Amino acid sequence: MTPPRVLTIAGSDSGGGAGLQADLRTLFACGVHGTTAVTAITVQNSLGVTGFVEIPPEVVAAQIVAVVTDIGVGAAKTGMLASAGIIEAVADACDQVHIGRSGAIPFVVDPVAASMHGDQLLTDQALEAVRTLLFPRATLVTPNLDEVRLLTGIDVLDRPRQRDAAKALFDLGPRWVLVKGGHMWSDPECLDLLFDGEDFLELPGPRYDTKHTHGSGDTLASSISSRLARGEDVPTAVRFGKDFVVRSVAASYPLGAGVGPVSPLWRLEQA
Repeated sequence: MTPPRVLTIAGSDSGGGAGLQADLRTLFACGVHGTTAVTAITVQNSLGVTGFVEIPPEVVAAQIVAVVTDIGVGAAKTGMLASAGIIEAVADACDQVHIGRSGAIPFVVDPVAASMHGDQLLTDQALEAVRTLLFPRATLVTPNLDEVRLLTGIDVLDRPRQRDAAKALFDLGPRWVLVKGGHMWSDPECLDLLFDGEDFLELPGPRYDTKHTHGSGDTLASSISSRLARGEDVPTAVRFGKDFVVRSVAASYPLGAGVGPVSPLWRLEQA
């Protein structure tokens, strides 16, 4: 039987730790078939990104349409989108093939806007496109706290501010908001907060003593998408994704001279 399919719209990480490479290996470990729309090709390793080339927006859009109209998808997710032009093309293509809020296909927006060091990766114009074009189409958005700051101006230093941030993000139009708490270094736990406009669901997890967390956001969003593609509701899919990424951080490994990746390989070893 054909397995569920998930489309990742993301950049390529030449080091294999994040980006569409992390998406694909997570999706494989979760038992779904991954397809791709490549948005950018990065030059990077465990020490960081030293350059990238954007894919023309019309090519990004064509990849989305080609995949969905032939292979089909049960869910789609975004990663690095690089520019306002690419974001606009992604929004238009998603509307064309019924991905997102106006269609039947769940759409997870991981708004990759900050590096693992907190540096801004998107221009102000691109950030505005994320707010106005992607968030209103999103089934779920999954920002980390640096991305929350760039998107809302709220600097989350404690759990009450995390709730304020969730409300501010929800007002931008997604159906659900997941504010990740891994960068709240004062908190002994990694608390992720899910919000649907009315109710909060707290998802605590351990904080491991490791620097090897490259690709954790991609792994979380992809594992959630794998369950949405199976028809699960958002809270159930998010609980699965939280458990999956916790186990992947626990299984992370050193790679090169810098920051190593989280590893979904634990699931294959468990099987």
